[in-house]
Amino acid sequence: MEESRIAALRARITQLEPVRAVGRVRSVEGTVIWIRGLAHLARIGDRLRLYRAGGFLEGEVLRIREDLVAMLPDDGAEGVSQGDRVAVLGSPGLAPSDGWIGRVIDPYGQPLDGVPISPGSRQRPVRGSPPPAAARRGMGPRMATGLAVFDTLLPIVRGQRIGLFAGSGVGKSRLLATLARGMAADVVVLALVGERGRELHDFVYDVLGAEGMRRAVVVAATSDRSPLERRRCAMAAMTVAEHFRDQGRQVLFLADSITRFAEAHREVAIAAGELPALRGFPPSTAHQIMRLAERAGPGVGEAGDITAVFSVLVAGSDMEEPIADILRGVLDGHVVLSREIAERGRYPAIDLLRSVSRSLPEAASDAENALILTVRQLLGAYSRSEAMIRAGLYREGEDPLLDRAIRAWSGLDGFMAEASPNGPEVAFARLEVLLRRVEAGGAGRAGQARNASVPTPVRPTARKQEQGGAG
Repeated sequence: MEESRIAALRARITQLEPVRAVGRVRSVEGTVIWIRGLAHLARIGDRLRLYRAGGFLEGEVLRIREDLVAMLPDDGAEGVSQGDRVAVLGSPGLAPSDGWIGRVIDPYGQPLDGVPISPGSRQRPVRGSPPPAAARRGMGPRMATGLAVFDTLLPIVRGQRIGLFAGSGVGKSRLLATLARGMAADVVVLALVGERGRELHDFVYDVLGAEGMRRAVVVAATSDRSPLERRRCAMAAMTVAEHFRDQGRQVLFLADSITRFAEAHREVAIAAGELPALRGFPPSTAHQIMRLAERAGPGVGEAGDITAVFSVLVAGSDMEEPIADILRGVLDGHVVLSREIAERGRYPAIDLLRSVSRSLPEAASDAENALILTVRQLLGAYSRSEAMIRAGLYREGEDPLLDRAIRAWSGLDGFMAEASPNGPEVAFARLEVLLRRVEAGGAGRAGQARNASVPTPVRPTARKQEQGGAG
C-alpha cells in the first residue's frame, strides 16, 4: 500500500509544470469566452484557468481559430473582464486506484464524501478507445443477478450491454441499485449523471447502502454542475471501469442516465458551433453514445469484462425518440419499464413483451429456451385479449391458449417480482413448477409454486453458470 502511494505521488510530481503559457481575455459572447495568445499552444479539450477578480474560473477549449481560443467555462462568466489572464492546464486525465472502491468522487477524481482520496500511479485518458474489435472475446457465461426475471426470462451474460428504458418515477434507480447489490461482479462502477443532490445522497446511503458500497465506485455530477462536467461523468466512470477490467476483474458498469449525458453533450456541442439536427440534438450525439457503449463489453486476453447497464429516460414511453433509438441499435438487449405496471405495484415494472436479451438462445439450454418461449406466448395471448377479459366478454373454453394464459397470468406476474437468491437454476426450477400447475389446470400462483417441492433443474445451461463474484 505504501509503495503504491509513493508511486502515485511520483506520478503527480512528474506532471507538475513550473512554467505555464498565459493568454488574455479578448471578449465574452454568451456562454463562450474568447482568449488571445494561446492558439499556438492550446488543444481542443484542454483545461484552462482564468484568473478573475476574487478568484479563478476553469473551463475547456472548444474552438481554435487564427489567434483566438474559445473557452466554455464551468460556471457563469460573472466577474470576467477584458485582459484577465488565462493559463493552459493541459488535458485532464484520470488515475484510478483500488483505494477508490467504496468512495464517491466527481468526474475529475476528487472526493465528494468529505474524505481525502489518493490517485493511482497511471494516468488514463478520459476519452479512451474501445478494445480492438477483432481481438475481443465473445460474451461470457450467464450471471446471477438476484432477480428472477433476469435469471430466467431476460438473462444477462458477462460482457453484455443492455439498455434500461423508463420514464421518470417507475423504479429505474431502484432497479439499478438492486443490480448493484445482487449481481455477480468483482467491482461495480456507477455513473450518476445530472442527479439531484438529494437523490445522490439517498441513492448512495439509503438505496445502495453499506452493502452495495463495499464493492462500488460512484462517479457523480449533480444537475447543478456544468455541462462539461456532466458529460465527462459517464466517460470518467467508464475510465474507472477500464482500470479494474485491465486488472482481470469482472466489472459491472451502471449509468444513470445516458439521456442526461446526451443533453450535456448537446449544450457543449451547440456552444462549440455545431447545429442541432435530431430533435434538437447535434449529429455528433450518436457518435458520442456509440463510442461510450463500445468501451464496455468483453475484454481482450487476460483482461476482465465490463458488463454494462445504460439507463435511458423516455418521455411517454416513446421508444422512437433519438437517444433511445441510437442506444437500442448498439446494445445487446433492452429492458422496458412500464408505468402501467409500476402503478399497479409490481416491481420491477418490466414489460417482458417489449424487452429482449440478445444473449438468447445461447445463454440458456434447449429446455430453458422452451420455458421462456412458453412464457412469452402465454403473456402475449393475455395481453392481446386483456381488454376483452376484463370486460367479461370472454368465455372459458373458446381458446385453449387463452385459457392457459388466464390461469398463468397472476403467477407469472408474481414470478417477475421475485428475488432470486439462489441463482438461475433454482429460478428456472420455480418457473417450471409454475407452468406445470398451469398445464394441470391449477391456479398457477407464484406463492403455490414457491411452496411446492422444487424438482431437479430442467438441465444445466449451455454455458457455465456464474453464481459467484467477489461481493
